[in-house]
Amino acid sequence: MTTAPVTLVNVLKVAPDRQAQLIALLKRNIDTVIRTLSGWRTTRLIAAKDGASVVIYSEWDTPAAVEAMRADPRMKAYFPEILQLASLESIVGEVAFSDNA
Repeated sequence: MTTAPVTLVNVLKVAPDRQAQLIALLKRNIDTVIRTLSGWRTTRLIAAKDGASVVIYSEWDTPAAVEAMRADPRMKAYFPEILQLASLESIVGEVAFSDNA
């Protein structure tokens, strides 16, 4: 039996000329840290067409998996680099509605 994932949404506000640099950093973090963590299911990076933001949408098995990710020393090492490029707002929740065509 599978359980519904915990959804983590991060909204990063960035200067448009630095969006590509931020996305490259986030991809590197996903490849080297996130995908190695227990409880991780998937991550999507969504780049705003105006270049002013990036949304990270990820799914995790449990809220504890999200907290373990945030406490991981390798993850903590990325936060200063990310915050040099962008501001961050984070939301942890679960999907309340989803519709697929």
